[in-house]
Amino acid sequence: MNNTALRSLKREIITVTLNPAIDQTISLSQLVPGALNLAHEIQCNPGGKGVNVACCLADFGERVSVTGLLGEDNSDSFVEMFRHKGINDRFLRVPGSTRTNIKLSDRSRNETTDINLPGIQVDAGMLDAVLWQFDALDAPVHVVLAGSLPIGLPQASYAHLIWQLKRRGACVLLDTSGAALEAALDVPAAAMPSCVKPNRHELEQLVGQALPTLELITAAARELQRLGIAKVVVSLGEQGALFVDAEHSLLASLPALAARSTVGAGDALVAGMVSAWNAGLDSEAIARRAVAFAAAKLTSIGPHLPDASSIGALASRVNIRQM
Repeated sequence: MNNTALRSLKREIITVTLNPAIDQTISLSQLVPGALNLAHEIQCNPGGKGVNVACCLADFGERVSVTGLLGEDNSDSFVEMFRHKGINDRFLRVPGSTRTNIKLSDRSRNETTDINLPGIQVDAGMLDAVLWQFDALDAPVHVVLAGSLPIGLPQASYAHLIWQLKRRGACVLLDTSGAALEAALDVPAAAMPSCVKPNRHELEQLVGQALPTLELITAAARELQRLGIAKVVVSLGEQGALFVDAEHSLLASLPALAARSTVGAGDALVAGMVSAWNAGLDSEAIARRAVAFAAAKLTSIGPHLPDASSIGALASRVNIRQM
């Protein structure tokens, strides 16, 4: 059976990106603010958090669809990438151009400086148009809502989507930050997302205090889980990621790898997690695959992963620690 036939047998995963972007990654030997900086290379890739998640899923052989709001004036690169990776394109086209985000990759520090430009302005009614995409599909098992909100959508937009998607039987993973995350969690337990994935800084913003130790991070994640969120995952950069559910608090990590770019590592983590969750794997296997996806993403620029055997090799090396 070929890869296309195998993919058709899998349960579909859908990602929603309301504010996509074209990621322009500029590689530098060293970023010196206020000085002339000479670039080694530049790459442009269609992106946005949900798009990145979908691309990683497709590279791993998952059956995946993308939807959200895409500027009609410069959608060609997105269309070509979706075609190349076998991703089902259900994006709604809206007037205007999708924004460009600039990523300055400093090779000397293995750090990336992000300059995110404002996106297109949309009408709040577009949110219901996105939901209509789900009425035309079989009930999805897992939906990933990821990224910022475009100008024109209220901060409670994700809260509205989560409630409506859960009514349709979906497990919803949310990866956003700031006011949009706060609004999505200011709801009754029945309307909570099935999973959230803040990084350490986003979690600190959410709880309103610094979390300098793993013990404090674990406690904060556990409090979120008790609100009615089945899984809370906190990405911790080189320390790995913390996975908290009703039964476990697991810290999963790999030794530091040489990174071409850190852009999209968190999105790859989400992709690995939802892939394993969709496959019905246990908590430890979910953590292993998620961290392996994130580590593999560090080796390339753009929303791409190596082959599944490379992911499996990394997953076998992941260290799991019970917190």
